[in-house]
Amino acid sequence: MISALRARSRTQQALLSLVGAVLVVLVVLEGLNAPYLPVAAATAVSGVLCLAALVVPERLFARQVALATVASCALTVVETQLPHRPENTPGLVELCALLLLITRAVRRQPPRKALVWAAGPALAAVLLPLRLAEWDNNLNALIAAIAVLAVPFMVVLGGCLRLWDTLREREREAIRQAQRLDQARELHDFVAHHVTAIVAQAKAARFAAAAGHSQTPEDLDRMLAEIERAGSQAMGSMRAMVSELRDTTAPAAIHPTGDLGGLRDLTQEFSTAGPPAALTLDPRLAERRLPPEITTTVHRVVQEALTNVRKHAAGATRVEVRVEARPGAPDRLEVSVTDDGRGGIPTAREKAAGRGYGLIGLAERVEGLGGHITAEPRDGSGWRVLAVLPLDPESSAG
Repeated sequence: MISALRARSRTQQALLSLVGAVLVVLVVLEGLNAPYLPVAAATAVSGVLCLAALVVPERLFARQVALATVASCALTVVETQLPHRPENTPGLVELCALLLLITRAVRRQPPRKALVWAAGPALAAVLLPLRLAEWDNNLNALIAAIAVLAVPFMVVLGGCLRLWDTLREREREAIRQAQRLDQARELHDFVAHHVTAIVAQAKAARFAAAAGHSQTPEDLDRMLAEIERAGSQAMGSMRAMVSELRDTTAPAAIHPTGDLGGLRDLTQEFSTAGPPAALTLDPRLAERRLPPEITTTVHRVVQEALTNVRKHAAGATRVEVRVEARPGAPDRLEVSVTDDGRGGIPTAREKAAGRGYGLIGLAERVEGLGGHITAEPRDGSGWRVLAVLPLDPESSAG
């Protein structure tokens, strides 16, 4: 209870402390309504115990409820045997606390124990009006009727809150699952891109050696440096992703990669280990401030398409990357990556376009922003990946 209070802001701590102090004062004042001082003290103690049961941690709830219920029922039984009893209030603060205990028990306790722990406060609440002296008073009869009728209402309220908690937990789990899927896509996009670069460099070195071409120490050093750099980037990407997976408080958001100017570095890096990649970037888009989810998605589309070119585009001599406003639709962004690989459609490439996790993840991301993506062979030879995205995803979603 104290740790939960400390976790709140100072303003909330002050307000909660003030409310608690006011309720305790009201309990004491209601106790003073009793004709005997011991009964007044017992009324104050019983009311405070009921209030304490409302705020104790879950692990102490059952014990505190049992204590509060026994104290309240015992005091009610004792007062019914006294010749003089309270005339106008049996302890309304205590009554309200008992009713709220019913709701908390139904809401928080395990299903098999919920009604058991709700039965005690319910019994104490129904018996509480017996502390009054006279029953021909309309106010006393009203208090008794409220106590009896409020019990089933508080049970239903607790059940509704329990259902609401369950739905919220399912929603949170769905969000966490979406995060995990998004992070899996991120891991594929980051690491696969760098690993395929390593494989391409190693294949180039083996091909040159098998063909009998002598390589200078400078060429070997350059190839090994590229492999080392790609490996370091893959390790860095994996380390960052693992750190994010360990951070359970991380927000479910797509991490921005900056503006579209970062595509130039991506194509230049690709060109060092594969066919030359030419980037055509619409100047209007380069100068325009785009939403981070758009720039990130554009980066991922280009990255995944270049990775697939490196994997599957046998004999490709040139790759063209174009990012521009869609003709005839200035509110749409068009991203295309084309290559001139050998004629025919490699089976591996068909599988990558149809069932590969990279393109499946891209399709989910692009469609989530209100766009669409296609990957298909070009007329004659080569392959083309085309993604169309809204420049304003919020208005498109609406």
